[in-house]
Amino acid sequence: MKELSVITTPDFIATKILFLRSEKVLLDSDLALLYGVETRVLNQAVRRNADRFPNDFMFELTRDEFDGLISLTVTSNKGRGGRRKLPLAFTEQGVVMLSGILNSPRAVETNIAIMRTFVALRKLMETNKDLAAKIRQLEKKYDQRFKLVFDAIQKLIKQEKEARPIGFEIGKKK
Repeated sequence: MKELSVITTPDFIATKILFLRSEKVLLDSDLALLYGVETRVLNQAVRRNADRFPNDFMFELTRDEFDGLISLTVTSNKGRGGRRKLPLAFTEQGVVMLSGILNSPRAVETNIAIMRTFVALRKLMETNKDLAAKIRQLEKKYDQRFKLVFDAIQKLIKQEKEARPIGFEIGKKK
């Protein structure tokens, strides 16, 4: 298992955050890794406290959502120790609620790191939105003489938003 200090870094946690149903979520298996427990143990604790997890805190993935994730993540084959149930996805509020039912020192430290990561992502998203709005205001204010400059800035913002796929592309030369 990875060292606790490595898996509680914002960079590592950010790689585990997914966008599903227009929400930033963490899957039960990723949370179990971060908390240092088995996925089934985490899910048992959640099911024992089901009243703490309404649908906007946690939801079960549909078969289509899960099948879509299989191509993005490494999963084991069913029948060889793989998942037998669909994963649970926890929103930021659901992760906060987990801190109330998982009360080990590691769970507390991990929860703090997860919350800091969510806050950092929110700030980053707001910064990009604010910058884009300010550029649009400037475009309206100034005439065509500066259009070339604004077009170049817009291209840079667009390139920043376009994420490079993670992994290797086999057979493709640079």
